Amino acid sequence: MKEIEQFAEDYKDSSPQEILEYALNRFGSGISIAFSGAEDVVLIDMAMKIKAQVSVFSLDTGRLHPETYKFFDLVREHYNIPLEIFFANREKTEELVLKKGMFSFYKDGHQECCGARKVDPLRRSLSKRAAWITGQRKDQSPNTRAEIPVAEFDLAFGDGRLVKFNPLANWTSKQVWDYIRENDVPYNELHEKGYVSIGCEPCTRPVLPGQHEREGRWWWEEATKKECGLHSGNVRSQSQKSKSRFQ
Repeated sequence: MKEIEQFAEDYKDSSPQEILEYALNRFGSGISIAFSGAEDVVLIDMAMKIKAQVSVFSLDTGRLHPETYKFFDLVREHYNIPLEIFFANREKTEELVLKKGMFSFYKDGHQECCGARKVDPLRRSLSKRAAWITGQRKDQSPNTRAEIPVAEFDLAFGDGRLVKFNPLANWTSKQVWDYIRENDVPYNELHEKGYVSIGCEPCTRPVLPGQHEREGRWWWEEATKKECGLHSGNVRSQSQKSKSRFQ
């Protein structure tokens, strides 16, 4: 544990490539990149320039945009990599839809649906790994991601020893898109239609000029709740910090 904590401190201002190089060399076949959006493909592109073989996985909730499914195959073919797909929990999803219908999240929040369609498959994926790499950035969500470190222990999944790397934590959206353009990195065509942060089709919409990218996700809920459960540790961390300020 001390090694990762020391790394997070020593590399807090390092480049994404330096963080990735450490992560890939340290964990080898035991680490994988979680892929869904623009940031993640930037990480794949960087990782492929460091190491010839990189493990990549994604989650299929069953409610993604058609453009996102095309994007999955585009990335697979562009980098000639096997893309491991984990699907929504069939029993939990069927039970939820039978009980509450297809759009219950508009009434009682997205957590239950995300639990069956996202969190469960992620847990199955991470059960096979010692570490994972995400595309989280601090500026993605000021309410829940403002203080994410470049490396941390993911206490929400695994047995307490699972390591989570966030190489792009200090990057801005502009830096991500500058890299995409300069390196001909493929991206989801929905970005050309006003979508910035892209999730499931019923829970994602384009944002207007001046709006924060996260306003296009779960727009009917409070900003402090805009995490699907994949990074639930962020919400707990922010909550603990808020409580400590008032104690």
